[in-house]
Amino acid sequence: MTDAMMVYAADQPLDPLGDADTASEQKSTKNRAKVGSGRSSSLLYTYGPGSIMDLPQFTIMPAGLDDWEAIWRRRDGVPTIHAPRLLEAVQTMLGSQVSELRPFPWAPKKNFSSKEGDDLGVPARVFPQWMRCTGCDLLGPIVRFTYTNTHPYRTDEARFEHEKCYGRAADKNRKSRRSPAVPARYLIACADGHLDEFPYPWWVHHGNACPKAEFPILKMVDRTGGKGASATIACDSCQARRPMNEAQGEAAQGKLPKCRGRHPHLNAFTAGGCRMPVRLMLVGASNLWFPATQSIVVMPQSAAEAVASRGDALKSALGSDLETFQNQPVVLRALLKKGGSPLADLSDDELAAAVALAMSPAVTDEELEERRRAWDPVDLLVPEWRYLQRDPVGHQHDDPSGLMLSARALDPKLRPEITRVLAVDKLRKVNAVVGFTRIDEMERVSDLTSRLVPMTRDKRPRWAVATEDRGEGIFLQFDEVKVDAWERVVLDTQVWDDHRAAHRRNFVRRYSETAKQVDADERLRPPRYWLLHTFAHVLIREMAMQCGYSAASLSERIYAWTADSGRDPAAGLLICTTASDSDGTLGGLVQLSEPARLELVVTSALERASRCSSDPVCAHRTPSDPEDFLHGAACHCCAMASETSCERANRFLDRRFLLNLPGAVGLGFFD
Repeated sequence: MTDAMMVYAADQPLDPLGDADTASEQKSTKNRAKVGSGRSSSLLYTYGPGSIMDLPQFTIMPAGLDDWEAIWRRRDGVPTIHAPRLLEAVQTMLGSQVSELRPFPWAPKKNFSSKEGDDLGVPARVFPQWMRCTGCDLLGPIVRFTYTNTHPYRTDEARFEHEKCYGRAADKNRKSRRSPAVPARYLIACADGHLDEFPYPWWVHHGNACPKAEFPILKMVDRTGGKGASATIACDSCQARRPMNEAQGEAAQGKLPKCRGRHPHLNAFTAGGCRMPVRLMLVGASNLWFPATQSIVVMPQSAAEAVASRGDALKSALGSDLETFQNQPVVLRALLKKGGSPLADLSDDELAAAVALAMSPAVTDEELEERRRAWDPVDLLVPEWRYLQRDPVGHQHDDPSGLMLSARALDPKLRPEITRVLAVDKLRKVNAVVGFTRIDEMERVSDLTSRLVPMTRDKRPRWAVATEDRGEGIFLQFDEVKVDAWERVVLDTQVWDDHRAAHRRNFVRRYSETAKQVDADERLRPPRYWLLHTFAHVLIREMAMQCGYSAASLSERIYAWTADSGRDPAAGLLICTTASDSDGTLGGLVQLSEPARLELVVTSALERASRCSSDPVCAHRTPSDPEDFLHGAACHCCAMASETSCERANRFLDRRFLLNLPGAVGLGFFD
């Protein structure tokens, strides 16, 4: 699946398709709206609103959700994704006014040249809007360059050009040529998520105006291959020069301007400005955009959950008509039937109850803040764990939720620590993005209100964007008694004390100021999580060699918490593969759940984990002061997985918790 990226260069409200329609009516063949495409998964996790996406010739920034409304208005109805449990989590973070989850504006095409979906796409702005000519090093705002994009099927040819480029030679008698322009690669950002263009004229003139020209001619001179802040900014008008490396590091804090509080994806500035210090950023920096996402594997709803979700569904289906006709069930049912909503089939009593839920008073800001403080991401996993404890009804039990489970017998040779296996023949996974952060990754609930960058200008969105993936997987459950006994032993070891001390150091150094108000031990995953997480990684490596899927396409879902967390204890894992543009059920992964094949996979995975090409260095690795890495005997040669596979960015891994490695006898769960 691909989603069209529609570019708009000016700092104005976006409606690129409307502009394209106007150009078409005028029989213009220039400046087509669509400039690229991306998979829904990449738009969710890598190139969402507020990020910077590389196109072949320039970079763009997907706009905030306000600008998506112009796209949705081109359709009679807006599609939604049904996932009440995930919607409730999104409401906790963004407010009870969020009534629905929407997919990306995309529609499939029958063939390459057909027109289906041409009226949909993600609006975007060119950013940064300072560009450098590759022929003469001219540095200037986007208005100094010409945009070219005329081929309807070659979006890679869209580019900005310097029409009268004379090159770098001093001979002005040379003929001019058209040279491509590329984005100037420097930006400034702050920890509160603001991002702005680098002020090149201000920088080269040390905060003053150019004494020779109101609009000076600037150049970005770089002869070192473009690595880091190696360029020099030169003013041809007054001959001033200043290297960019002065903007790097702690010494640059007093040299850079104050943060203006700019959110370019919203075309807005934070009211009252921003007092946070800024730092130099490169356009392609990996810490420029971190999505704050939540995901669930959709499980069948209980009767109580189905009733509770009807209020949000009713608000989403009727909008403002609900308040107008709330006391007229006949009218409500007619509107629901017209929209094709299944709520039209409710009885009068059920419809009245749904209306009461939908019209109940909104949650106050104080109540919402309390819910945020009490909320734990593990809450999304608990219903899944509880449902997976049930035995499927018959072979390949299918459900309207999209989940199909099959019980599997255990091979007599399978490790006795694994007590239960389920083949997940089909599953549906829904992922929602609620915002993003810059510079530091969003990992702690207490930071939500202070560091989460909004996706809309009013900070109270009515909907959130989500993706819906389908796939298959294998669920393994461990013996709780054995896990509990092993965990008690590990908690009293020096290795665990070292991991806990490293986590405290990492927590204080890595996170924002609110980290000082939170006990680091509350964020440390228990030993059973390290065990299951490490086992999932070595299992993914082994499964990838036998199931037909690449290791990067397999992902983990870890169910690991203790009874003292206020929940029933859990010790299990789900290895799955999902895709947004197909059913994702080729069957190769599910086949590995067959008793004999699973036994071979587990045995081989543990054998491979017993040795590493980096041993004995890897096997003896333990963090010590001042080190703060969050893994032990694990490296890319033995246990670390790709970014798409791991839910914890390769943290909380240690092979010593799996097996008795040299120098750590007694720690291995599979001893």
